[in-house]
Amino acid sequence: MKSFKFLTTLLVFSCASVHAEKNLFDGKTLKGWDGNPKFWSVKDGAIVGQTSKENQTNGNTFIICKDLKMKDFDLRLDFKIEGGNSGIQYRSFVKPGKHDGWRIGGYQADFESGDRYSGICYGEGFRGILSDRGFHTTLTLNDKGKLQKDAKKFGDSKEIGKAVKKKDWNTYRITAKGFHFVHYINGVKTTELTDNDEKTRRADGLLAFQVHQGPPMKVSFKNIVLK
Repeated sequence: MKSFKFLTTLLVFSCASVHAEKNLFDGKTLKGWDGNPKFWSVKDGAIVGQTSKENQTNGNTFIICKDLKMKDFDLRLDFKIEGGNSGIQYRSFVKPGKHDGWRIGGYQADFESGDRYSGICYGEGFRGILSDRGFHTTLTLNDKGKLQKDAKKFGDSKEIGKAVKKKDWNTYRITAKGFHFVHYINGVKTTELTDNDEKTRRADGLLAFQVHQGPPMKVSFKNIVLK
């Protein structure tokens, strides 16, 4: 009986460890994060990325969660965007070549101040749009090594987009299991991707947030919890 109780306790502990949640932002500082201080700061309990007419970025720039390699996960966070375009990079990589170190490529859970792209899966420097809003897309390579997209519609993009609140806080959830990825905004599934492109797909990588080049913008993140 003692052995059985010990084994049961061990299994419960193991399951709890596997599914443990980790808060990636202390709400006060950028401890554990690395981004260009010209654009990234902490304001009102959130990580804020901001550009202006006087302070523009030459190319997309990112703040990176240091010392974290994402594999299979369930990520939830709150975001708010005021102008422009942004995104959540996952299983991502630092782009090659000479640059400032804050240039990231890989899978991106996209969102914007407009009506078209929030919720899609975009490949930043990584094959472009991978799965559009309202679609479950399967990526494969054909006999000539070219990328093929098999997109099956599960919902209307405009109807799904109504779940996104403008200039207000929203909750993004991203799940990754193997090479199957699902995005949700405010509890509504926005897109689904199965990546069977064995040549390019990524099994692990970085978490980062984007400030997009272009017109002035402001994006905020808080309650960043990884399971």
